[in-house]
Amino acid sequence: MSFSSAVAVLTSPNSRLPDPRDSPADGPVAVGGDLGPDRLIEAYEKGIFPWYSNDDDPVLWWSPDPRAILQVENFKPSKSLRKIIRNGHFQVTFDQAFSEVIAACAEPRSSSMETWITPNMQQAYIALHELELGHSVECWQEGELVGGLYGVSLGTMFFGESMFSKVSNASKVALVRLIDQLNPWGFTLLDCQIMNPHLASLGAIDMPRNQFLSLLSENRRHMNRMGQWELPVEHT
Repeated sequence: MSFSSAVAVLTSPNSRLPDPRDSPADGPVAVGGDLGPDRLIEAYEKGIFPWYSNDDDPVLWWSPDPRAILQVENFKPSKSLRKIIRNGHFQVTFDQAFSEVIAACAEPRSSSMETWITPNMQQAYIALHELELGHSVECWQEGELVGGLYGVSLGTMFFGESMFSKVSNASKVALVRLIDQLNPWGFTLLDCQIMNPHLASLGAIDMPRNQFLSLLSENRRHMNRMGQWELPVEHT
């Protein structure tokens, strides 16, 4: 496996991830290193995330340009989705089944697809959850987990990692209920990493990487929202 000379190689636990401003727009910014909590926190604070497909290969670190984001304050779900929420098709919870959510997200979407949420990746984010930085949203029907999402919270930003649905609209409802709560908590932005048609349909926009990194720098002055997250009873 060979990489551009612009890609940093992390040769030891003390190697630091680079500032991604001058890194490739559509390739990895670094290769190697570990998935320990300190490394992951460093990565998210720098606008970088891990993404690779095999635990036998080195970890690849990415910071795409542009960056797909949802602006919390301006988020407006469709009327049909709001109706589904009002009708009570799903019970929504926070942080009640993190391991189950990430395992469901790791399942291949089809028989021909591999998952990038490897066993090592799952354990890394479970460790962040235990540190009260990783959070999950669960959608239930009759006691069965049918959809959800997980991600990382730092300051007033939430970094979405993955979502899944076993029934129609479940992951969308999870996202709406998350943003409904992020707004009064003072969150400003939900990072979606890379744009796709599904995200675009939910209102995600592309933001130039340098602008995203500038917002990240400002975000460091905000305290993290620690503890297990909960929805108010009337919103479950």
